[in-house]
Amino acid sequence: MRTIGLIGGMSWESSAEYYRIINQQVRDRLGPLRSAQMLMYSVDFGPVEQAQHAGRWNDAALILEDAARRLQAGGAECVVLCTNTMHLVAPQIEAAVSIPFLHIADATVAAAIEAGTLTVGLLGTAFTMEQDFLKSRLSAQGLTVLIPDADERQAVHRIIYEELCVGVISEASRQEYLRVIDSLAARGAQAIILGCTEISLLIKPEHSDLPLLDTTELHARAAVAFALEGQAV
Repeated sequence: MRTIGLIGGMSWESSAEYYRIINQQVRDRLGPLRSAQMLMYSVDFGPVEQAQHAGRWNDAALILEDAARRLQAGGAECVVLCTNTMHLVAPQIEAAVSIPFLHIADATVAAAIEAGTLTVGLLGTAFTMEQDFLKSRLSAQGLTVLIPDADERQAVHRIIYEELCVGVISEASRQEYLRVIDSLAARGAQAIILGCTEISLLIKPEHSDLPLLDTTELHARAAVAFALEGQAV
């Protein structure tokens, strides 16, 4: 089994989900007492969040490059960045290490194509919805990506930072997200990408009439696939 390296803490609420899903997947595939070999370097989200909103992406990248190097030095055989938004600086992180970087968009595209859902709605932070770092990678692999309108994007972003990142789950916010999903469905979305690793804490498959592409679970499953590649299960 290869050792998975996780860069977590953005927020730790979703990083805990990565840890849970990865271990559950390994147990399901290898047996009831089996668990994953992994390292996690969990950063302090405060300085990262401040750099995000100030547009100081290079400062945030330096923090995550250092985390990736520490994981490699500790024996990790891949890097899994447990956040969608900070994939904006994925090229810098990837260049900082010699081990594979498992990009969150690639696992998401594979699941969308397998499900035959090529037109997708994207929910995430304003950075993820409005900038091209994730959308362009999705589009380059065959997906048509729709995003909410400006007011809806503002609401989705606010709920992520003010509620989900601090563990607050509100029924009112769930209904707000479902209204945004309905709006994307009316525009032709065949599925919804939960493009922030906290959104799956709020929106579950039973809440939505559209299929959900949960980037947290898909990314975690990709990490397990890498870890167990070539191993008899």
